Amino acid sequence: MTTQPAQTANGPIGHVVLEQYLPEGQRILSDPLARQFSPASTRFLVALLALRPLRSLLFNIANRVAPGISGGILCRKRFIDEKLAAALDAGIQTVVILGAGLDTRPYRQMEAPGVRFFEVDLPENIASTRDRITLLFGAIPAHVTLLPVDFDRDDLDTILARAGYTPDKPAFFIWEGVTQYISEKALHKSLAFLSRAAKGSQVVFTYIRKDFIAGEHFYGLEIPYKQLRGRQQLWRFGMDPEAVASSLEAYRLRVLEHVGSQEFQTRYVAPTGRTLPVMEIERSVHAVRT
Repeated sequence: MTTQPAQTANGPIGHVVLEQYLPEGQRILSDPLARQFSPASTRFLVALLALRPLRSLLFNIANRVAPGISGGILCRKRFIDEKLAAALDAGIQTVVILGAGLDTRPYRQMEAPGVRFFEVDLPENIASTRDRITLLFGAIPAHVTLLPVDFDRDDLDTILARAGYTPDKPAFFIWEGVTQYISEKALHKSLAFLSRAAKGSQVVFTYIRKDFIAGEHFYGLEIPYKQLRGRQQLWRFGMDPEAVASSLEAYRLRVLEHVGSQEFQTRYVAPTGRTLPVMEIERSVHAVRT
């Protein structure tokens, strides 16, 4: 049976696919594989939205109902892409994606010599990814390992070690759009795993603000709050931006960058000349293992 968190893996890639219809100079994010990776239902919808008037109508409705969600997803992905590229240029050869979803990054790095990717996710998502990759490439590429895991119950050290991950060499960890779906216990368990990574390892992760999860501040997202917290209780955990750095220090992680809507607007949206809101409820952190 497909779990609710597993179902959410299909959502973000739809925003990425739509972005590809824009001229390259107006895009926040370019991803040539996004359409191929998206599920059939998403591809059908996106094909309909190839017509600019229909696409503009949907965009306007979406940004009235859930302002900044699309912009936030695109900007966080661009941010992570840039940090990953810098890490690979610096010589890191192991990438671990925690909660991979429909992540195209391992398959956009086919030409990176010696780099190995470990995609870790819920069993349902890994099965879906395996089917999609096999269909696209005929087999799972040799530099990619798919690992099913339950973040609340399973031991990441054991599962990754069995797959060939070696903790004595610096790695780059991607933890995108995951922390709000797991329990506080699972979050600290994952941070403890990261604390045992080799010195110099890096992690980029996203989180949802604690005051939004608690229903104290909605940031214009009352409707999504009712869907994600009021009815389904799909989002479970949030963090206080003021406490992030000290929380990570306990796990031997030092914050290098901690960014959100304001920084993303300046860095990624403004150069495109577009008017695009970016959600305030989500922030992104880049940290290094000290």
